Amino acid sequence: MAGMTDTAFRRLVKRHGGCGLVVTEMVSSEGLVRGIDRTLEFAEYTEEERPIAIQIFGGDPEKMAAAAQIVEGMGADIVDVNMGCPVPKIASHNAGCSLMREPEHAAGVIAAMVKAVKIPVTVKMRAGWNDAERNAPALAKMVEEAGASAIAVHGRTAAQSYSGSADWDLVSEVADGVTIPVFGSGDCVEPEQVVARLRSGVAGVLVGRGVLRNPWILAQAEELAAGRTPRAVSLEDRGRFLFDYIELLQHERVRDPEGFRHLAPCTAHPACTAHPACTAHPAPCTLHSAPSSHDKWIVNKIRALGSWYTKGLENGSRLRTAINSAGALSELQDVVAGFFFATDNQPNELPDMAHERSPDTSRQMSRYF
Repeated sequence: MAGMTDTAFRRLVKRHGGCGLVVTEMVSSEGLVRGIDRTLEFAEYTEEERPIAIQIFGGDPEKMAAAAQIVEGMGADIVDVNMGCPVPKIASHNAGCSLMREPEHAAGVIAAMVKAVKIPVTVKMRAGWNDAERNAPALAKMVEEAGASAIAVHGRTAAQSYSGSADWDLVSEVADGVTIPVFGSGDCVEPEQVVARLRSGVAGVLVGRGVLRNPWILAQAEELAAGRTPRAVSLEDRGRFLFDYIELLQHERVRDPEGFRHLAPCTAHPACTAHPACTAHPAPCTLHSAPSSHDKWIVNKIRALGSWYTKGLENGSRLRTAINSAGALSELQDVVAGFFFATDNQPNELPDMAHERSPDTSRQMSRYF
């Protein structure tokens, strides 16, 4: 999910189990081909995340094919095409879900990519553009004929965005109409829902918002599917996840061993290899930010995750407000510690209580500070 499922988040979710495939944030094919630095970091990944699909978006067959070759050159297992994004700034440029409105052109994009690379080319689409254009079953057949190796279908239209309910009957119709694997997506926010959809005839289930709310949902679904009782997730578990995520973000591109990240090549400057030590750019980009800017970036990442992560928690709205009010990384850490590691006598406390942690809680949190 754009702006959310970065490489650090994906690694952390993968460590908790149950995840068979991770997909990067969507990456502009134009940005990849032109070597635009802000685009390149969206495509990066680590070995720990395999198998991994790098998802690209665009509407020009030649540029999409060239971007697919870059993805293949990065060593990714799959190149995925986004035909599902309903956001106007994407869809208005003949990309994302707007490609579904031109099925012949969409199939041509896939055909060009399939000819250009040896790795599998997959497609993520929606039910259609709107209720009058619910053409996922027909488009699925066309992209299969064009050479796509698998299809994922989110059971809403672009017009719905994330409102209403996902149409899983349509997802099943797509699966029945093609011979390649079909994965379903939409409204899987509890592990029981994931298992139910896995048993509905699809090859797999893609979970987005459900993982942002509960990073253990995939592991819990795996345990349920195997007939085991799913693990219970405590407040302390949720707090540790946030601290682990902050810790990973603090080390992003700071002391990476050589070869730790698979990086997209930067073609904007002849001397640049997209390595964090690159000095070819005339001004610092997001890869080379100062420590204070890096801390602010972390705070913003946790704020974005917090809008989902706090849903369903007792006093979750208060926690969300406190996270959004934290102006510095240290304040944010105090908010997290005060809420998730509070004493039995004073549960779910917020910023003012962070300095009143019990000795046991302070020792428990010492590794993070």
